[in-house]
This record gives sequence, structure tokens and C-alpha cells, in this order.
Amino acid sequence: MCGIPMSSIKARAAQFAIDWLAGTYLVAMLHRILWAEVIMGVPIPFAWGGPESASLIEGVPDWLLYLTVGSVIAAFASVTKASLALVVQGKLPHSSWQRTVALHQGALLVSLTFITGWVVTKISLVDMFSGERLQAAGRIFSSMLQPECSILPQALNAIVETVYLAFMATVLAVPASFVLSFLSARNLMKSKFWTRAVYLSLRTLTNFTRSIEPLVWAVIFTVWVKVGPFPGMLALMVHTISSLTKQYSEQIEDIDPGPLEAIASTGARQLQIVWFGVVPQVFIPFLSFTIYRWDINVRMATVIGLVGGGGIGTMLNQYQMLAQWHEVGLIVLVIAGVVWVMDYVSARIREALV
Repeated sequence: MCGIPMSSIKARAAQFAIDWLAGTYLVAMLHRILWAEVIMGVPIPFAWGGPESASLIEGVPDWLLYLTVGSVIAAFASVTKASLALVVQGKLPHSSWQRTVALHQGALLVSLTFITGWVVTKISLVDMFSGERLQAAGRIFSSMLQPECSILPQALNAIVETVYLAFMATVLAVPASFVLSFLSARNLMKSKFWTRAVYLSLRTLTNFTRSIEPLVWAVIFTVWVKVGPFPGMLALMVHTISSLTKQYSEQIEDIDPGPLEAIASTGARQLQIVWFGVVPQVFIPFLSFTIYRWDINVRMATVIGLVGGGGIGTMLNQYQMLAQWHEVGLIVLVIAGVVWVMDYVSARIREALV
């Protein structure tokens, strides 16, 4: 294409896209947050286009204006090389004015993002430290510091259920994660068209299932198989499979290719190459990831119980809904103790495996 290499065209297009997104975001936050919300005190809803009264130019939707100005900023960055994308890629000299301009733009973006986060989350230190709020918090904490020990047997039964719930979710997820990780490793699945298709499909599927939190999976499974520890275990298992598959596959992609080439030179089949060349290199990291995941699942299991996923989370939700803070205090102590023990034991095991 006019003598310009395709790789150069792709690089320029990627640079323009990054600068365009950064410019659009910058303009939108300057208008909606800094000007309208902070300075003028007139909140603008984060809707596509927003209300007509919020438009900077009558008859022109704000989003169209943001995209246009973002394009102008990207074009300026492309022509002058004062590009935030080039700074990220390390392609600008440290003493150049272009790098200084791009860094100032980046600093402004970070500052606006913090201000936006403050506004969107409606942080109010005045409300938090008002006399009425402090008194309410004091009542809750004073009650929790006087735990009701009469429910200790029920709490211990529930925490045992929680630990086993996490254990079963982890154990049942490991075989599937082990197999899927080899099919999701780029270095093992790039030789043929169908292997690349399998790789991309599995990566997409695991990214999708991992993006859905266990709490949401627990809601789905409680509708499917009714309330109890079983839907909680299924929710953790689905999320664990996708998470371990990602961790395992990334470890496979970082292996030393030397042993694989040596085994392949002997005429070994692909399965033999994987079994004798890959598995020995990833076995210990896989064990470490699995133990760490069980530790994470124990913590998650207490949360999914809030939506009927079984375990001590369900018990905690019941007493919290009734505002029985003495009982809540006892349950929190039991959870904290078990999590601390699990964290200590898993850390010692991981250290021994390294």
C-alpha cells in the first residue's frame, strides 16, 4: 500500500486508536465531571447522549462532540508525535517536548479518573464522620465485640461445611482445568488452523465465565438446584475452572521450549511431547496455584452463602438481616480464625513446594 509496510500501518492505527480513546475520555470527563458536577454542581447522568439540557452545542449530542474532539486530539498527537501511546511504548526520547506534553495528558487523565471515581461512588466524609453515623457504628461494633457464644456449635458446623464446599469445588475443578490449560496455551496450539480455533474459543469461553463473579453463578445455580451448599459448590467450581485454566495455561506458555524440541527430535508423538516435556516443568507451579485457589475459595464461600449458597455465609446473612450483632460478631470471629489458619497453612505448603 503505497510502499508502506503493513506492520507500520497497523502500528499507526493502534497508536491513533489509543490516542483517540484517551482524548475522548479526557473531553468527556472534563465536561461531565470537572465542569458540570464539580464546578457547576449540575450532575449529568452517564447515559448515551444525556439529557438535551446537558448538551454543549444545541442539537448536537454530547457523545458525538466527545468523539469528534477525541479524533482531533488523536490527529494532533499523530502529526506532532506528542502521543500517549508512544510514551507507553517507550518510543519517545526522554528530553523531547512531545513526551512532556503526552505525560501531562496522562497525568490529567489519572487525576480526572480519581475525581470521577470520587464523584461516581458518592464519597462523603462529612456523612461518615457525623455524630449520628459514628454513634450507629459504635453501637454495631460494641455489639460485635461481645459475641454470643451460645451459637458457637452451629457456627462451627457451618464453617466446616464452608471449608468442604471450597475443597470440593477446587478438587472437581482441577482435572478440567488441567486438560483445558493445554488446549488454551498459545505455544502448544499455534501449529494448525483448527488448533488455533480451539485456542481462541477456549480463551473466549474462560474469559467470559471468569468475568462473571461466583456470587452471580451462585444465584443462577440456586434457581437451578435449589438453595444449599450444592449450588454454592457449583458456582465456585465454574469460576475455579476458568481461573485455574488461565493460570495453568500462562505457566505452560512460559516453559523452556528446549526439552520439547529434544523430545520431538526423537520422533515422539505430540501427546508424548506434552507429557514428558511440559508436565514436569509445570507440575510444581500447578500444585501451588491449586492450593492458593483453595485458599481463595474458602474466602469466596463465605460470600456466596449470602445468596443461598450454603455454608457460614447463609448463617451470617440470617443474623445480619435480623440485626443480631452479637451473633454476627461470633460468626465473624469464626470466619476470621479459619481464614487465618487456612492462609497460614497454604502459605507454608506453597513455600515447601517452591
